[in-house]
Formats: sequence, C-alpha cells, structure tokens
Amino acid sequence: QLQLVESGGGLVQPGASLKLSCAVSGYTLNWHAIAWFRQAPGKEREALACIESKDGTTHYKNSGNDRFTISRDKASGTVYLTMDALQPEDTAEYFCAGSYPTSRTYYTGNFWAAPGGMGYWGQGTQVTVSS
Repeated sequence: QLQLVESGGGLVQPGASLKLSCAVSGYTLNWHAIAWFRQAPGKEREALACIESKDGTTHYKNSGNDRFTISRDKASGTVYLTMDALQPEDTAEYFCAGSYPTSRTYYTGNFWAAPGGMGYWGQGTQVTVSS
C-alpha cells in the first residue's frame, strides 16, 4: 500500500516557477510508479508525468510540454514536479498518485495515464496562477 502526501502549491504570478513535492511511504519494494495529475474546475483530470521508482525513468503524457519536469529523490522516495513559465491555464488542483505496475506496457502503453491506472492518490495541492 502507498501513502502519498502532496505539498508546495500556492498562488504564483504568471511566468513563475513552482516545485511540488509528493512524499511517498508505505512501499516495501522499489518497483512502484508515481505520477502527477491535475484537475481544473469543470475539467477532466489530466495526466502529466510518471516516474519509475526502480530506476527513475520518466514518462510524459504530452511530449510537447517541456515546462513540467518530474524527478525524484532516490534516498527519501519523494517525487517532485517542477513547473516553469506558469500560466493562468495551469491553475488546478495537482495530485500525485501511485501504483504497482505488472508489465512494461503499463508505461509504454500509457496505462498509467488512463482512468483507473493508479490505485493510490494523495489529497492534492492547489496551484493558482494569477497576477
């Protein structure tokens, strides 16, 4: 079972950067996947990025968006989402989520980004981009 706690959200001005943290606990073997999602009011939840705990390999749902970077601290297991050049349309609740993949297709087939692809969720952290 995974426990996930997000932090680092807040109010920032357009063009600013922000780094979100996801404290991960409850795992015994280092083979889980951690991903970041966001959901804006009135919109569907959007998958952003995923990282493999065993070796730090990253996967991005939208390869054309290079403003967001997922990373991790191997020692602590904390996963980060660094967001650059934030815009008002980035305003949303940001969630980290975790799962235990059973095959490589979980990553290569973007199953991590699909509804039901993640079994454990944090409570979310709000990011508001406004001048």
